[in-house]
Amino acid sequence: MNKLIGLSVLALSLGIPLSLQAESSSDDDGHDRGDRIENRLDQKGDRIEERLDDKGDRINERLDQRSEQAAANGRDKLAAHLDRKGDRIDSRLDNKGERINERLDKKGERIDNRYDSKNDRGERTKKHRHRSRDNDSN
Repeated sequence: MNKLIGLSVLALSLGIPLSLQAESSSDDDGHDRGDRIENRLDQKGDRIEERLDDKGDRINERLDQRSEQAAANGRDKLAAHLDRKGDRIDSRLDNKGERINERLDKKGERIDNRYDSKNDRGERTKKHRHRSRDNDSN
């Protein structure tokens, strides 16, 4: 019998804090959700930018090796062409990664601002409703 009572008390004590946490997390959901989305998009942009930067570096290194080989064989014009080509590809991929990262940063910021403004409107509406209830009861 004591075990049964102990288990029921334990279950209730575990259940009450969880329900309180659920209520408190729903109040801040708008602010947290926008921040989480903004951070996720920011990290995604950073990963894409880094991946494109690494790809450009690999291509540039490969073309630099070919350029050195061509220069060693006495083909200086081809070596210069390959060197410029590697630099051009590397800079294009770097710029592309930066543009994507900036676009995702702006998108995340807009989403976060939208959630923040919705949450602010909701809080103002709640305050207004509470004021009108207080005035009605008087």
